[in-house]
Amino acid sequence: MKMINTGDILETIRMVDDQNLDVRTITLSLSLLDCADADGRKAEKKVYDKVMKRAGKLVEVGEKLSAELGIPIVNKRVSVTPVSIVGAPSGNYVGLARVLDKAAMEIGIDFLGGYSALVHKAMTNAERDFLMSVPEAISETKKICSSINVASTRSGINMDAVALMGRIVKELAERTADRDAIGCAKFVVFANAVEDNPFMAGAFTGLGEGEATVNVGVSGPGVVAAALKKCKGADLTTVADVIKKTAFKITRAGQLVGGKAAELLGAEFGIVDLSLAPTPAIGDSVAEILEIMGLSSVGGHGTTAALALLNDAVKKGGVMASGMVGGLSGAFIPVSEDAGMIKAVRAGKLSLSKLEAMTAVCSVGLDMIALPGDTSAETISAIIADECAIGVVNNKTTAVRVIPVPGKTVGDEVNFGGLLGSAPIIPVSDVDSGEFIRRGGIIPAPLHSLKN
Repeated sequence: MKMINTGDILETIRMVDDQNLDVRTITLSLSLLDCADADGRKAEKKVYDKVMKRAGKLVEVGEKLSAELGIPIVNKRVSVTPVSIVGAPSGNYVGLARVLDKAAMEIGIDFLGGYSALVHKAMTNAERDFLMSVPEAISETKKICSSINVASTRSGINMDAVALMGRIVKELAERTADRDAIGCAKFVVFANAVEDNPFMAGAFTGLGEGEATVNVGVSGPGVVAAALKKCKGADLTTVADVIKKTAFKITRAGQLVGGKAAELLGAEFGIVDLSLAPTPAIGDSVAEILEIMGLSSVGGHGTTAALALLNDAVKKGGVMASGMVGGLSGAFIPVSEDAGMIKAVRAGKLSLSKLEAMTAVCSVGLDMIALPGDTSAETISAIIADECAIGVVNNKTTAVRVIPVPGKTVGDEVNFGGLLGSAPIIPVSDVDSGEFIRRGGIIPAPLHSLKN
């Protein structure tokens, strides 16, 4: 980190005030493997004590660096070893969720991720018990986020787990119906989940990670949009080059913040995640970038191609700026968190089908999409299965975070507040997928998974 000259990022820092540049999150990734215990109460104490000890100064460090460097650090988060593993000896999963939530509240962080399980090939009895605990744990805590990996290119798609995911989403929606099903916003289903993701709700500490690691998520859709406005009329080769150069500057800022945060927290520096994460703020939209490229509205023909260009250029520019790139790294397209996406859905120009097509080339998948409250569990599972198929076949991470809002239908809107934004209820196909989902079993891994 000493090789980085602070002067190299002064131009980037000047982008903060009028272009919404920020470090979206500093996420401290903690291993809790040494906290597992057959005695549930002892496990709770070990987990609480470790999180408080290792993450107690995270918010203080984030605020100090933000003031020192002049770069907003929006979120301070913690991710932990999947609770399905840590809690297996005792089966005290919900108890661990509660003490993790207590620690998160006392520390003052925004979210804590890792109420997670990896069931992409099969489920043990303990993992099935864990999955059944998710609705209670997430609906009764404020800061805890859950992620479940149900598919991978190497193993295929666990359709038994996929079927269960739809039922969990529905139960979460019902348990938090008085809050517009906000519980579903803290639950995400993955294919090819990564171990060093700093973003919620999908962050967890993988078994290949160290004792304590700082992972940083940088963002700057507004910065990219401002740069592209200066090259109006240029060909797409030039557009890609401008995005690469801009991503380089943004990533250098993240590298600087991450290295300093790790040093102050006594942790290792992990990765910089290059994902362009939008916010509901005007001028901080991925959709706007695509429209600056020449689309009259995101969702029209050409949207997927424009998003592919953006995603690739961001990665190329970021990789040149940091030797430690990881996480998800690309462009997020969460509907409720992107003013341009919200506008396109309201106008009927962006459909669920088009969003699915876009996920074949974007950073993650179907994210923060509000569905009619009467959407069936089987339909939600089918949406998850489709997204998993895109991830498995294309050997990329995909995910689904959808919110069936009880009592709401197409034409209604929900407001989740803060960075979660607001979302119009989007139409869902009325085709019945129930028989397909109820078959269960495994959709086998694709042929190209046999690489040994």
